[in-house]
Amino acid sequence: MNSFQKKLLIGLVVMAVVSPIGIKLPELMKAGEAWGEWSKDKIKEMIGYVPAGMEKDSEIWKAPIPDYNLGDEKSTFMVQALSYMLSGAIGIIVCGGLLYLLSRLLVKKNE
Repeated sequence: MNSFQKKLLIGLVVMAVVSPIGIKLPELMKAGEAWGEWSKDKIKEMIGYVPAGMEKDSEIWKAPIPDYNLGDEKSTFMVQALSYMLSGAIGIIVCGGLLYLLSRLLVKKNE
């Protein structure tokens, strides 16, 4: 692992560790839900209907940790914070693994 990769990994880990800020910050700023992470119900409330493509395709992908929370809506902050960090770690591992595999495939093709 070269120094750039180490710095990148450290940056990603730091972002995963501070991600629980996303739990309290919207509350403090009175921002509501995170932009773009709306449910079909919220979309219907906002624009009056659910687009046909969203209605049809919304069930295709189920998040490994729905709403970034291993508990329920009334979970303690600690459970929510750990869930956020775990979600970040899963994202880092999955994306990093896919990038690694892709780079290995591309290097083999170029050899």
